Amino acid sequence: MNAQRGVLLLLIAALSYLSFQLVQPYFPYLIGAVLLAYIFSPIQAKLETRISPTAAAALLVVGATVALLFPLAVLLIAVAGDAIRFAQAFAADDITGQIEPAEAWLAEQFNQDVNIVAEVATRIEGLAGVVLGTAPDIIGILANATIGLGLAVFVLFYLLRDGDQLMVWIRSATPLPESVQTKLYTRVDDMTRAVLLGHVLVAVIQGAIAGLGLLVVGISNILLWTSVMVLLALLPFIGTFLVWGPASIYLLWTGDLLGGGFLLVYGTIIVGISDEYLRPVIVDRYAEVSPAIIVIGVIGGLSAFGVMGLFIGPVIVGALKAAIEVFDEQYEQL
Repeated sequence: MNAQRGVLLLLIAALSYLSFQLVQPYFPYLIGAVLLAYIFSPIQAKLETRISPTAAAALLVVGATVALLFPLAVLLIAVAGDAIRFAQAFAADDITGQIEPAEAWLAEQFNQDVNIVAEVATRIEGLAGVVLGTAPDIIGILANATIGLGLAVFVLFYLLRDGDQLMVWIRSATPLPESVQTKLYTRVDDMTRAVLLGHVLVAVIQGAIAGLGLLVVGISNILLWTSVMVLLALLPFIGTFLVWGPASIYLLWTGDLLGGGFLLVYGTIIVGISDEYLRPVIVDRYAEVSPAIIVIGVIGGLSAFGVMGLFIGPVIVGALKAAIEVFDEQYEQL
């Protein structure tokens, strides 16, 4: 490596670092825009046969914004209402009669009075105080989210409109043989499709199926718990059980043997089968993805990128697996 090439590489590395610092606060939003562009790119290609690329991208961005934000806003409002009513029920002692058996058992075990409602109400009041004390931070978070969403919409538009040219530039600038790049991008494409169209779709279906079981046995705040189960269902095997399992135990504890027994059997068989059957059918159609990759990606992504990490994490880990496989297969050509 001569001195001129070393200086140029050092300059590229420095500018890359500075560029990352510029986008780092909004990195999850940018990655979200990239994933949405990936999902909508086939539709963009079909629309471009009838209208201009700019019009097609604008139409998709508007449609995606409405299709994603409107249901999300409705869901958040409904879930927030359920959460508020859930908290008010504790504060107003509306469910005291339902949890008296549990309090009596705990009092007998620990030989002292137990008041679960009062304890939970105290915790809620403490949480409210913390929220009020961090109001400036919350405003900052909301401002950051607003800017991030606006930036994501902007990036999504240009990725849809100019995505083909961007891929041509990336392939020409990447110092790898064309055959190696083709295999690498194909593997990453299969892995991304498996995660986005496989595990996310399975999580939504499985969460809805588990939510139906809660609805049948009369569990309140159904939208809240279904939303939680959809997110938990991104974790294979144990996801929705973290909600319907304790719910069935609670029903059995309070004397509702029919409801508790039904939910336990329904969750074990119906929800369990949906996980065992849907994941191979939907995911294996695109790529062979180990559940370990999904678990590591979901947990690590959630820690690194927040809620968006639930989707970004598995894609990143899966892309790493694909890159290692291609490197191993194409080592002699490199």
